[in-house]
Order: sequence, then structure tokens, then C-alpha cells
Amino acid sequence: MSGWRENANVRLKIWEGTATYTRIKLLILLLPTVMVGIWEIVRHQFLMPYLSMDMGNYLTPVLVFLFSIVLLVPLFSLMEKNARELEQERLLKTAMEAREALAKELHDGIAQSLFLLSVRIDRLEQKHERGEMDAETIGQLKKNVHETNRYVRQAISNLKVPVAGEQTSLLAQSVQEQLTQIAREVTVEVAMDWSLRDENLSPAEQAELLSCIREAMINVRKHTRAGRVAISGREDGQGWRVAISDDGAGIRHEDPFAVSGSYGLQIMKERAEGMGWTLALKSGDYGTIVEIAKKGASA
Repeated sequence: MSGWRENANVRLKIWEGTATYTRIKLLILLLPTVMVGIWEIVRHQFLMPYLSMDMGNYLTPVLVFLFSIVLLVPLFSLMEKNARELEQERLLKTAMEAREALAKELHDGIAQSLFLLSVRIDRLEQKHERGEMDAETIGQLKKNVHETNRYVRQAISNLKVPVAGEQTSLLAQSVQEQLTQIAREVTVEVAMDWSLRDENLSPAEQAELLSCIREAMINVRKHTRAGRVAISGREDGQGWRVAISDDGAGIRHEDPFAVSGSYGLQIMKERAEGMGWTLALKSGDYGTIVEIAKKGASA
């Protein structure tokens, strides 16, 4: 969450800097008018017996020029300094956003693949101890290694060139097909009840929802030691509702999102909030339920 807080602080500084910049511009616009107004009042009310009209007219531009040097030049310098600071804050904000995007990409791709790889290695060791060498498991290990390598290359590529569009390559498959593939990777028994149509999800929503479901299932395998997982997706009025439940031991924390090291859960929460969805996590002796919902336009 520290990255999110740093980004929020940068946004606040930019907002404060913009407000200061606006106030300086208003002062630059108003001060000459106020100075001329004060001079004219003083001249006509108090100086008329000592100062002729012509002399007063000659003095007006001279005084305005002197006042401008005394008052406006420092304001111009302050405005330039403020503009430089704003530019630095914007650059920092861009760097922070790029860092957060990279962290999500590394977590969603590399960290999850490495975890699945370690699970399969454990299973292979157990089979080796029993004298059961499984060619299929070895093939899956190789596949995971290649996928991790691909994720690393993609992350490096995204650092060099900005991502212009959504992750459309994955969306050639239906959401249900991709969920089935994720279930095979996580190696737990999955029951699927999916009636949510793909056309009800934009490309961005599909990509983010799949990432959230994948993270929920990874946490099932990592933390709850569940044997079965149920995934349901259905339309709910103008919106939709997706639930991932398991029969595991549950997550033994009052607020799982606040637990130190639960980076995956924090990213999942940020993804949901970023899309305007609600995310709820309930856990106990009965297992864990993660529910993601999008309210309809009429709600």
C-alpha cells in the first residue's frame, strides 16, 4: 500500500501546486488594477491642491511601472518556481504510476507463475519419492518455465514501449475458456457456474476481472489449502456479480487486505476499486468467499 500512499501524496502536492499557481495568476491580474485605483483615489482626494492634473497623468504610468517592479517581478519569479515544481511532481507521478503498473504486471505474471511452479515441483518430489515419475507433470513444469520467461520478456518490453491498447490478445478466448485454463494451472477441483455473457464486459473489464479471479484462486491454493473451489458469474440487473468460494480453512485475519505481505489481495482490491466495482471478502471455518460486483446504471 506504500506505493498507493506515495502516489496519493504526489497527487495532493500537484493539486496544492495548481491552486498556488492559480492564486499567483489572479494576483498578477488584479494588482495593477488595484494599484491604479488606489493612486487615483489618493490623487483626487488628497493631492489635487499640490499636484496638477497633467503632472498626475505623467506620474501614473511611472508609479505603475515602479509598483510592478516591486510587487509583480517577485510574483513572476514565484510563478516560474511553482511551474518547475509542478512539472517535477507530474514527472514523479508518471514514474509512480509506471512503477505501480509494473508491480502489478510482475505480480500477476511472474510471481504467480513461480508460485505455481513451486507447487508442481513439490508434487513431482512427492511422486519421485513414491517412485512415480509423471511425464505430464514434467511437461507442465516446462510450460510454466516458458510462461515465466514470456512474462519477464513482456515486462521488459512494456518498460521500453508504452502499452497503447488493452490486452486484446487474451480476449480472443471467451472468459469461461480462460477461467478453465486458470483452474488447470492452480490444480484444484473447480466447479463452474458461469452465465455472465462476454458482451456484458468491456475488454478492460474482462482483463481486470480475470486477473482478480486468478489472484483469488492463487490465494486459495496458497493460504486456505482448499480442495474445491466454486466460481459463479451472473448478470444482476444492469450489472453483474462474480463469486469465488472454497472449502478451505479460511484466512485468519480480521482485515486480510491490511495484512503485511498480502500484496496480491491489495492489488486485487485496487483493481476492483479502479474499475468502480465492489469487492467483499468473507472468511471463516466454512471457507472463504470473494465477491466482485458491478452495480447497474440504474442502481
